[in-house]
Amino acid sequence: MAITSKQRSQLRGLAAGEDTIIQVGKGGINDNLIASVKAALAARELIKGRVLENAMLSAREACDALSVACGAEPVQVIGTKFVLYKRNEKEPKIVLVKDRKKQ
Repeated sequence: MAITSKQRSQLRGLAAGEDTIIQVGKGGINDNLIASVKAALAARELIKGRVLENAMLSAREACDALSVACGAEPVQVIGTKFVLYKRNEKEPKIVLVKDRKKQ
Protein backbone atom coordinates (compact mmCIF):
# COMPACT_ATOMS: atom_id res chain seq x y z
CA MET A 1 0.00 0.00 0.00
CA ALA A 2 1.65 3.19 -1.18
CA ILE A 3 0.78 6.33 0.71
CA THR A 4 -0.04 9.57 -1.08
CA SER A 5 1.74 12.88 -0.63
CA LYS A 6 -1.14 14.25 1.50
CA GLN A 7 -0.97 11.19 3.75
CA ARG A 8 2.82 11.49 3.94
CA SER A 9 2.42 15.13 4.97
CA GLN A 10 -0.08 14.14 7.68
CA LEU A 11 2.32 11.47 8.99
CA ARG A 12 5.24 13.93 9.04
CA GLY A 13 3.14 16.24 11.21
CA LEU A 14 2.29 13.43 13.60
CA ALA A 15 5.93 12.30 13.75
CA ALA A 16 7.13 15.76 14.79
CA GLY A 17 5.82 15.19 18.30
CA GLU A 18 7.09 11.62 18.61
CA ASP A 19 10.21 10.58 20.49
CA THR A 20 13.04 8.71 18.78
CA ILE A 21 12.69 5.08 19.86
CA ILE A 22 14.96 3.22 17.41
CA GLN A 23 18.71 3.74 17.14
CA VAL A 24 20.94 2.20 14.49
CA GLY A 25 24.51 1.97 15.74
CA LYS A 26 27.77 0.41 14.63
CA GLY A 27 26.14 -3.04 14.69
CA GLY A 28 24.01 -1.96 11.75
CA ILE A 29 20.72 -3.63 10.96
CA ASN A 30 20.51 -7.07 12.54
CA ASP A 31 17.73 -9.49 13.47
CA ASN A 32 17.25 -7.99 16.94
CA LEU A 33 16.82 -4.49 15.52
CA ILE A 34 14.35 -5.72 12.89
CA ALA A 35 12.34 -7.55 15.57
CA SER A 36 12.18 -4.45 17.77
CA VAL A 37 11.14 -2.27 14.81
CA LYS A 38 8.37 -4.73 13.90
CA ALA A 39 7.13 -4.76 17.50
CA ALA A 40 7.21 -0.96 17.72
CA LEU A 41 5.36 -0.62 14.41
CA ALA A 42 2.69 -3.07 15.56
CA ALA A 43 2.20 -1.11 18.79
CA ARG A 44 2.48 2.46 17.47
CA GLU A 45 2.17 2.36 13.64
CA LEU A 46 4.47 5.41 13.36
CA ILE A 47 8.02 5.36 14.70
CA LYS A 48 11.00 7.67 14.55
CA GLY A 49 14.53 6.31 14.34
CA ARG A 50 18.03 7.70 14.40
CA VAL A 51 21.34 6.61 12.92
CA LEU A 52 24.27 7.17 15.27
CA GLU A 53 27.54 8.72 14.10
CA ASN A 54 29.49 5.46 14.42
CA ALA A 55 27.09 3.54 12.14
CA MET A 56 28.28 2.45 8.71
CA LEU A 57 24.91 3.37 7.15
CA SER A 58 23.36 6.68 6.20
CA ALA A 59 19.88 7.50 7.47
CA ARG A 60 18.46 6.92 3.97
CA GLU A 61 20.08 3.48 3.69
CA ALA A 62 18.88 2.47 7.16
CA CYS A 63 15.35 3.71 6.46
CA ASP A 64 15.15 1.85 3.13
CA ALA A 65 16.58 -1.38 4.57
CA LEU A 66 14.24 -1.34 7.58
CA SER A 67 11.19 -0.51 5.47
CA VAL A 68 11.87 -3.50 3.21
CA ALA A 69 12.63 -5.84 6.13
CA CYS A 70 9.50 -4.81 8.06
CA GLY A 71 7.10 -4.15 5.20
CA ALA A 72 6.73 -0.51 6.27
CA GLU A 73 6.45 2.75 4.36
CA PRO A 74 9.33 5.23 4.61
CA VAL A 75 7.79 8.60 5.49
CA GLN A 76 10.70 10.98 5.94
CA VAL A 77 14.49 11.18 6.25
CA ILE A 78 16.10 14.33 7.63
CA GLY A 79 19.74 14.38 8.66
CA THR A 80 20.31 11.37 10.90
CA LYS A 81 16.62 10.77 11.66
CA PHE A 82 13.99 8.81 9.78
CA VAL A 83 10.30 7.98 10.16
CA LEU A 84 8.55 4.69 9.28
CA TYR A 85 4.83 3.91 9.08
CA LYS A 86 3.01 0.59 8.93
CA ARG A 87 -0.75 0.33 9.37
CA ASN A 88 -1.93 -2.12 12.02
CA GLU A 89 -4.62 -4.14 10.22
CA LYS A 90 -6.28 -5.40 13.44
CA GLU A 91 -6.36 -2.19 15.49
CA PRO A 92 -5.53 0.91 13.41
CA LYS A 93 -4.56 3.88 15.57
CA ILE A 94 -3.91 6.47 12.85
CA VAL A 95 -6.63 7.40 10.38
CA LEU A 96 -5.10 8.67 7.17
CA VAL A 97 -6.75 11.41 5.13
CA LYS A 98 -8.43 10.35 1.93
CA ASP A 99 -6.83 11.68 -1.22
CA ARG A 100 -9.52 13.40 -3.26
CA LYS A 101 -8.84 13.38 -6.98
CA LYS A 102 -9.70 16.44 -9.02
CA GLN A 103 -12.35 15.78 -11.64
